[in-house]
Amino acid sequence: MKGSSTGKEKAILYFSTEDSIRTAFPHTDSTKYLILHLKEPPIRSAAEYVKSRLPEVLKQHLQDYEKDKENSVLSYQTILEQQILSIDREMLEKLTVSYDEAGHSSCPGTTCLIALLSDKELTVANVGDSRGVLCDKDGNAIPLSHDHKPYQLKERKRIKRAGGFISFNGSWRVQGILAMSRSLGDYPLKNLNVVIPDPDILTFDLDKLQPEFMILASDGLWDAFSNEEAIRFIKERLDEPHFGAKSIVLQSFYRGCPDNITVMVVKFRNSSKTEQ
Repeated sequence: MKGSSTGKEKAILYFSTEDSIRTAFPHTDSTKYLILHLKEPPIRSAAEYVKSRLPEVLKQHLQDYEKDKENSVLSYQTILEQQILSIDREMLEKLTVSYDEAGHSSCPGTTCLIALLSDKELTVANVGDSRGVLCDKDGNAIPLSHDHKPYQLKERKRIKRAGGFISFNGSWRVQGILAMSRSLGDYPLKNLNVVIPDPDILTFDLDKLQPEFMILASDGLWDAFSNEEAIRFIKERLDEPHFGAKSIVLQSFYRGCPDNITVMVVKFRNSSKTEQ
């Protein structure tokens, strides 16, 4: 099942890819909702671990921050970065032990895309190649994240400095293995430091953008649609039950995308079609 959210749930929402699990968690007083969008590999351990730990950890740290926000040296950006990196370290310590004991040479990884809405700001943290795109008041496609791909110049230089390489096997891959340059998990590539967990974090002024909706999706969608195409496609289908999410997934398959695809469409309060 592919899905979408109107934002009415006042919750932390988690959405994953292969079997499209979605779980809701309580929100904080100031943060209306936090969306986690994770792409999991065929072995589910990495995504399941992040699902079970990251939402509640983030919730606790956000609540502590919001109790004394004016005097805190932290910010939403630093909290997201710290907790994403912490979960990656924790996951590697626990999963690598279990995988070594089971005789596996590696443990799986997951991408992570988080959108945090608070104080008329949207803060987006991304690790991997899932992507967020927002439709502003003029119908423009505003990128909310940057894909972490091995062929990008910045990533390619970083991988080379770490002593790694990229090679082409249907797509550009780190060490000939992984088609993204950042992720959570993915030992032993993480131990080699050629794949890193560091998120890119961007903040957007919602008063300025006056957004109508945003799309959070796994890389399968973006293999079939450009940002602009996806925004136009969804904008014409916002009256559908899933705000066009199901339709754009089906259209991606019709265009020949072989990958698993998850799409979440979130409509904003000021949208004329619905309320948050």
